[in-house]
Amino acid sequence: MVLDLLLIGLVITLYPLPILAFVLVVSAPRGVWKGLAFILAWLACLVVVIAIVLLLTDGEPPPPRSPPSTAVLAVKLLLGLGLIVYGERKRRRRRAAAAAAGGAAVQAKPAPSKNAITSRTDQATVWSAATLAVLLQPWGMVGLAATTVVEADLSHSESFLVLLAFCVLASATLLTMELYMVFAPERAHLALTNLRDWLDRHKEPAIIVSCLALGLWIVGRTLYELTS
Repeated sequence: MVLDLLLIGLVITLYPLPILAFVLVVSAPRGVWKGLAFILAWLACLVVVIAIVLLLTDGEPPPPRSPPSTAVLAVKLLLGLGLIVYGERKRRRRRAAAAAAGGAAVQAKPAPSKNAITSRTDQATVWSAATLAVLLQPWGMVGLAATTVVEADLSHSESFLVLLAFCVLASATLLTMELYMVFAPERAHLALTNLRDWLDRHKEPAIIVSCLALGLWIVGRTLYELTS
């Protein structure tokens, strides 16, 4: 459980879409407060999911090879396959778009300008920042975390530490950016602007790699557990 849960937390914290949204939120007027609302809503989602799983299992993992254990592994396998399919579809679309371009500019509908996006973000409230955190939560990965939390045994204190480590790790990037804005706002604003530009150029490859790598790992581990 420990390795899978920490790996899922690492992928969640590096997933580019929430990071990009958080950069926009925290760079807006009253961004520190909006960023705090974003983080609290983000953490609340993780805590609620973990709490629901622990309530359903009563803090005890199902016996190996039992119907509940097999059902959880089946769900985990499906979620892992879903990540692979999603990542592969995005990879093929990206490859097809590059091939269609043929070195020329791709004819497509113009994307919203950065100024327009920034303007909408500036008008966002604390509550809308919190809502954005819920909407941008990578729920497929959180679902994988939930199927892994089923294995938690609350009779051992180590399980509490692992669950706490997962929540902190899954939020580490957001927490780091928030603290940076609090203690060094000018330098943080410049750094986050550069980060936003980098993510605009590289978010698609990052999403593809994240989904494929995590999906392949989960599928491999789950198949081993089902067949061993």
